[in-house]
Amino acid sequence: MAGLRRWLDEVVIPSGRLPLLCLLFGFILGFVLIRISVRLIRAKVRWWPGNVRAGDTHIHHMVFGVIMVLASGAGLITLYDNGVATISALATVFGLGAALVLDEFALIYYLRDVYWEEQGRTSVDAVFVAVAVTGLLLLGFHPLWLLDINNVRHEPTTAARVLVSLFSIANLALAAIVIAKGKIWTGLFGMFFPPLLVVGTLRLARPGSPWARWRYGSRAKTMRRAIIRERRYRRPVIQAKIFVQDLIAGKPDVVHVRQATEEELARTVVPAPPAPLPTHHLIGSRKSAD
Repeated sequence: MAGLRRWLDEVVIPSGRLPLLCLLFGFILGFVLIRISVRLIRAKVRWWPGNVRAGDTHIHHMVFGVIMVLASGAGLITLYDNGVATISALATVFGLGAALVLDEFALIYYLRDVYWEEQGRTSVDAVFVAVAVTGLLLLGFHPLWLLDINNVRHEPTTAARVLVSLFSIANLALAAIVIAKGKIWTGLFGMFFPPLLVVGTLRLARPGSPWARWRYGSRAKTMRRAIIRERRYRRPVIQAKIFVQDLIAGKPDVVHVRQATEEELARTVVPAPPAPLPTHHLIGSRKSAD
């Protein structure tokens, strides 16, 4: 505790990162609480309130998250000069709301409720990425460190500012593409090491990713290549996981490890659901049928 207190007093507070720490705390707290809540709801625990409904409509918790993010974001903008305590409190609320939104990240991406399905793990990945990015920023790392060479990032000239802006936009755009391809951790660390983003952008997307859903839906050969590649790279990881599980439970069986690995690969490495048809296409089909 003494070391943590010293870190707060000597590093976090003097550098102005206390609001960032509060945001991270609120985010982790919000994610833990909502995951406990949904598990209690799924278990149909009698004393737990359950889902929020408006008539027959299920109100997803990301709706409350959006409200909290908007309200706290407006507060951060309008009250930015009201002191560290106020900003830190608003940052905590922002983190809570962001956790509720990202916990249903898969619903936003797939445009359907896949919370308890395989694609729903995308939400967990998004939450882990958000925590990791915030943690790196809290520790003093940042995506623009390359521009610190020759102190380019801090030069007041117009050319330097344009360079910083273009680099930031390119970095975020490539990170967004890589994350959309399902390579969450490559996108995360690539923001701090740009060559990883370039590699992730050029490689095939994971078959269950939003990018595969958008771009590979009508390209069967590309989707098949993505599935083959995903199974090849995930196979040793799953084998190691099952081996450790068997080691804990009893003597590992090599045949069982191989069989269980292939079964899990067949269950988890699947194509992304097809993208929904455009509304005008549906209207045209309906008119043709009439």
